[in-house]
Amino acid sequence: MTTQDDLLARAQAWLAEDPDGETREELAALIQAGDRDELTVRFAGTLQFGTAGLRGELGAGPMRMNRSVVIRAAAGLAAYLKAKGQSDGLVVIGYDARYKSADFARDTAAVMVGAGLRAALLPRPLPTPVLAYAIRHLGAVAGVEVTASHNPPRDNGYKVYLGDGSQIVPPADAEIAAEIAAVRSLAEVPRPAEGWETLGDEVLQAYLARTDAVLTNGSPRTANVVYTAMHGVGKDVVIAAFERAGFPAPVLVAEQAEPDPAFPTVAFPNPEEPGAMDLAFAKAREVRPDVVIANDPDADRCAVAVPDNGDWRMLRGDEVGALLAAHLVHKGVSRGDKNSVFAESIVSSSLLGRIAKAARLGYEETLTGFKWIARVEGLRYGYEEALGYCVDPEGVRDKDGITAALLVTELVSELKAQGRTLQDLLDDLAVEHGLHATDQLSVRVEDLTIIANAMAALRENPPARLAGLTVVTAEDLTKGSEALPPTDGLRYYLEGAYDARVIVRPSGTEPKLKCYLEVVVPVAGPTELAAARATGAEVLDAIKKDLAAAAGI
Repeated sequence: MTTQDDLLARAQAWLAEDPDGETREELAALIQAGDRDELTVRFAGTLQFGTAGLRGELGAGPMRMNRSVVIRAAAGLAAYLKAKGQSDGLVVIGYDARYKSADFARDTAAVMVGAGLRAALLPRPLPTPVLAYAIRHLGAVAGVEVTASHNPPRDNGYKVYLGDGSQIVPPADAEIAAEIAAVRSLAEVPRPAEGWETLGDEVLQAYLARTDAVLTNGSPRTANVVYTAMHGVGKDVVIAAFERAGFPAPVLVAEQAEPDPAFPTVAFPNPEEPGAMDLAFAKAREVRPDVVIANDPDADRCAVAVPDNGDWRMLRGDEVGALLAAHLVHKGVSRGDKNSVFAESIVSSSLLGRIAKAARLGYEETLTGFKWIARVEGLRYGYEEALGYCVDPEGVRDKDGITAALLVTELVSELKAQGRTLQDLLDDLAVEHGLHATDQLSVRVEDLTIIANAMAALRENPPARLAGLTVVTAEDLTKGSEALPPTDGLRYYLEGAYDARVIVRPSGTEPKLKCYLEVVVPVAGPTELAAARATGAEVLDAIKKDLAAAAGI
């Protein structure tokens, strides 16, 4: 048990070295009020550094995102790089427009310089893909992006890349975490007031020049787009990329166009969340574009919406993933080359595998996250159902919402020239490969034990049937396999009237239990599409209900 005196002593020690006036004032007020409950939460441990780096709520104390925590993280990263023999290497640092992002980026630069490394800051808040590009473009040994992506306004995060331009994976995460834990006090972390470089626009211009590579010379460039930056940093880069490509200037959702860390028009700044696209749809009803495109706040994800019976419908990430794959195949990208690989995470639709097989391309599944997808040997295209697409892995070895937006707009333009739409192409894919209907059962919790209990319930009593389909394979992914490293998740394959697949896993970045569902319904011809979609929806709903009951959620 932590005594009141122990708790106060730890809080006082943290307060004494906190370099941020705002969090000092916050912590001092908690100490003055004797708020044991809140102090216990803040000092229950330390924010854990993992393969997602750091992510958490802003505030004072070791269980929150703040300058003290970031300085320790930067010191740990610097020690790791030096231990790997990269003592004079360059670390490039990017940041978004969230609260404290610029402060965290400057602190990181100062720590790197203090440790004897070189550091370069991007010139202003820019999309995460620009940072991922800059690492390889500048020959850096590592990169840091300060962002919490599409998390709520009070969150921020710290994403680490190594010199190959990919996010860290084990064992690097544990080795960096060990170096962070070895930092005893901030007093032993040198932080000079200068010595790093602040880059100009050269890197951004080089990135923009690279975006042209995803398009085909002479392809149609006529699609009209409504675009929202979701209060993030994507707008200026998207406008510049569209202008370079020769597309019509996108019509902006003005209320969400400029960076705003408060994200005032949305409950969660994530295009997938209910209500987040309402303003974009309102603008689309007004100007009637060919397509609606959204980025998340750090512009590494890309959402797409299409006309649907007089209104607008968000495409699922799996639908966009299949459309981009089909477009790349149609463009003749590496057709028939088994060493040119289409890759996706295990929670994404199996349709990509069928598209790759038909085009005689390589195909691989990875664990969730682009830190795994980007490392696939021979990667030509990778996607994840959570709106992440890597369409130019030689330029950006991560998801990139800017180049994905360009490729979507090229595809819409080509279809428009043929009098066709994205929905028409989805119909073609369903007839050729079967309707791959996907859905998600996602449960956000305040109490993380709910997630642990659900996973335990499913492990102790695996379901034998879901929606009348027989569970023929039940895999506990913590055991790993030749194809996949261990991860906390469960995977079920179902057979019966239809083939289906279910994956259950805790989210790596949010307090959510996520269940990914897919059912494949054969389609004999275009006239059967409506019935197949209805059947797919019914089976998915039934799987949801049965799975929720089995998990106790």
